[in-house]
Amino acid sequence: MQISLGGRNAIITGGSKGLGLAIAKAFAEAGGNVAIVARDKDSLGKAEAEIKAAAPGAKVVAISANIATEEGCKAAHDGAVAALGQVDILVNNAGTSQRGPFLEISDELWQHDLDLKLFAAIRLGRLVWPGMAERKWGRIINVLNTGAKAPPAEGAPTAVSRAAGMALTKIQANEGAKHNILVNALLVGLIDSDQHRRRHAASKTNESYEEWLAKLGASLPMGRYGKAEEFAATALFLCSEGGSYIAGTAINVDGGRSPVV
Repeated sequence: MQISLGGRNAIITGGSKGLGLAIAKAFAEAGGNVAIVARDKDSLGKAEAEIKAAAPGAKVVAISANIATEEGCKAAHDGAVAALGQVDILVNNAGTSQRGPFLEISDELWQHDLDLKLFAAIRLGRLVWPGMAERKWGRIINVLNTGAKAPPAEGAPTAVSRAAGMALTKIQANEGAKHNILVNALLVGLIDSDQHRRRHAASKTNESYEEWLAKLGASLPMGRYGKAEEFAATALFLCSEGGSYIAGTAINVDGGRSPVV
């Protein structure tokens, strides 16, 4: 099946690296136009060039904004509308993997995690929703992780904010279905991404990144880490007409690792 977005316009937060960049490239290569949102202007510039090289015909705009704030969400939305026109697709991908012992997590860390992962999705959802409802077409993907379903010890705050994101997904899906606004969540397992490259650097191991990743991936059911492109392909399908009867789901993209379906 040939998947095409047919000129649909997407906002992708955390779009300058890793999973967000892979999603942006997949959307652009499938005929979509993308607004990638992140804070770092240098990373955004490199990502914009990479996407344009992969999909020369796509409209690509890079927007520097801190979506952990209400003002940043508005700037991201308004920038996308100014450059692309209407917003058809929203991918809430921005986030970090903050975690640690419960008693060591400060109020400030809790608040930042919720602002970046939960409130950004709420605020951006409110901004794109009216136009999607008016046009009777919209897609929202909330990128979470498998800790949303199976929170591990020392998994806060990220598992808590992600679990809240899963509840938000179901609420939005139930309210959006009558407007053909289809909302789903994709739950990340162990996938090769920028976060894992940072962890490898922090580990100070003598192993190369590829060796380190292969060793960790050997314990997974499929015997390997996932690829960002595999995750992006799932997001692309959900946002295409092929996913036109899928709403309110939380799909594990984890190679079978999660103990919860």
